[in-house]
Amino acid sequence: MPETTRETTREPSSGPTVDRLMAAAARSFADKGFHATTTRDIASGAGLSPAGVYVHFGSKEELLMGLSRTGHESALAAVREAVAQSPTPREQLAAVMATFSKWHAEKYEIARVVQYEHHHLTPEHHAEVLGLRKQIDAVVRGVLEAGVADGSFTIDDVGDTALALLSIAVDVARWYSPTIRRTPSQIATTNAHLALRLVGAAA
Repeated sequence: MPETTRETTREPSSGPTVDRLMAAAARSFADKGFHATTTRDIASGAGLSPAGVYVHFGSKEELLMGLSRTGHESALAAVREAVAQSPTPREQLAAVMATFSKWHAEKYEIARVVQYEHHHLTPEHHAEVLGLRKQIDAVVRGVLEAGVADGSFTIDDVGDTALALLSIAVDVARWYSPTIRRTPSQIATTNAHLALRLVGAAA
């Protein structure tokens, strides 16, 4: 049966085997891309037979959706927590940029899948993921609007600035590797400073 056409209406199960499949899929999608990855690649990475994938997931796309959903939810929770733990818009922006950048470095495999493979999802799944992406954008916009309101930031366009800031953090997943000399924490600090300079709030 073709990998991209097998359909299912069940929810994927949970447990150690599912976790292994998700980790193997993340590695392979990040390395090869969605289309070049086969279910055999994923099964092999998880120590299963190819048929073992379909015990838990109805299709390769369903695996991609699982990664996309959990990845976006993890990132959204992280940026919301960063805002909640910071008292002022200036500190919130620095915290959000540091957190979001560090997330993309520490979880670079799933981050690459989340950011660069979501267009392979079905229209229904893509719409769900787009909703999560809009929520992350809304967090950043909210911080920027609060900073403009209290005079902390000088911004011509909140939407354009939010896009620029998010792009800086997202791009970390494209080039980051554990072999580089810069650590996730160093990247986080650099991008937080860049964000503050971009909005005219550098110390």
